[in-house]
Amino acid sequence: MMKLWHHTLSENDIRQCLRIATGAGIGFFLCKFFNWNYGVYFTVTPILLLGMIPKMTGHAARQCLASALVCGLEVGIFGGFFGGHPVLMSIIVFLLFLYKFACMSKGSLFLFGANGVLTLSIMLNFASYPTTDLNELIFTNIGASILSVMIAFAMTVLIPNIETDTGAIAEDKTKAQPEPQPLPQPKSGNQTRHEMLMGATIATLSFLMFQVFNLSDSMSAQATSVLLLYPMHWNGTLGYAKKRAMGTILGVVVSMIGLLFLYNWSGELELVLPLLWIGLMLCSYTHVKEGGGSGVGFGALTTLAILFGQNLTPENDFFFSALYRINSVLFAIVVTLLACYLIHRLLNSFEVTRYGQ
Repeated sequence: MMKLWHHTLSENDIRQCLRIATGAGIGFFLCKFFNWNYGVYFTVTPILLLGMIPKMTGHAARQCLASALVCGLEVGIFGGFFGGHPVLMSIIVFLLFLYKFACMSKGSLFLFGANGVLTLSIMLNFASYPTTDLNELIFTNIGASILSVMIAFAMTVLIPNIETDTGAIAEDKTKAQPEPQPLPQPKSGNQTRHEMLMGATIATLSFLMFQVFNLSDSMSAQATSVLLLYPMHWNGTLGYAKKRAMGTILGVVVSMIGLLFLYNWSGELELVLPLLWIGLMLCSYTHVKEGGGSGVGFGALTTLAILFGQNLTPENDFFFSALYRINSVLFAIVVTLLACYLIHRLLNSFEVTRYGQ
């Protein structure tokens, strides 16, 4: 990864930074301008679509929209009917996570599964509190997904990649990927079962922990505990944990510097929006320099989006929220890593679910 930091940004890299920052900024602006709740959905989802997908396509859009719709139905039906039965609900949650991780493991529906796991985890936690309007939660998430897809396509059209000659394209690819990557080998049935069971088990344990300890204000920590499972094996989770911790700290530092400039004007949207855009550009720069993927830059982007989207309200202490977020995320990383290691060792003790060392 460190070698990627030595390559010069191409024109298309800069354009991707602009797409991410502008897309998330538009989502944030619309959310605050129309006073919509759950602002995190309107800022994080555009970042996911514009930062993690090489090119916005109809297939990616369908996965994003289907994920939001399916999660809404799952939360509305299962949460509404079985929310008062903890044991039965825990079993249902495990099965829901299990099939979503199966989609991720297969590859072709990775976005559907990945977005579904994260969205379902957060929505189930919110839905369990009596003060939550379940219909508003469900329809806000669906509306945010539709808006985010529209924003992603708009950014792709308005800030497209520049088509260059074949030699320049090859040169750009050489700079961005200094070492050729081998083609991925097909997964064995053992590996698929290992990934499904490890992901579903830890995601369910995370959900139960946030329920038992009533951690309704720790969205970033909850998201972290799920995002760490995206590599779907122990070695990948361990590597991503370090990047996520660094990304969280970077995102908090950038957001706090921006709020220092605002001082008592944090409620003025016309002042907040330019500073958020600059912060998103800085974090996007880090993301692109890493070559994309779930690294330090992506962790910083999501942290910044959560802080501004969910915590920048008159009744919240932004600085306390930022400091609390660092501690909660670091704690979530340690606990999730411990759980991953134990589940990994347990599954590896059986031939039918053995992944490897």
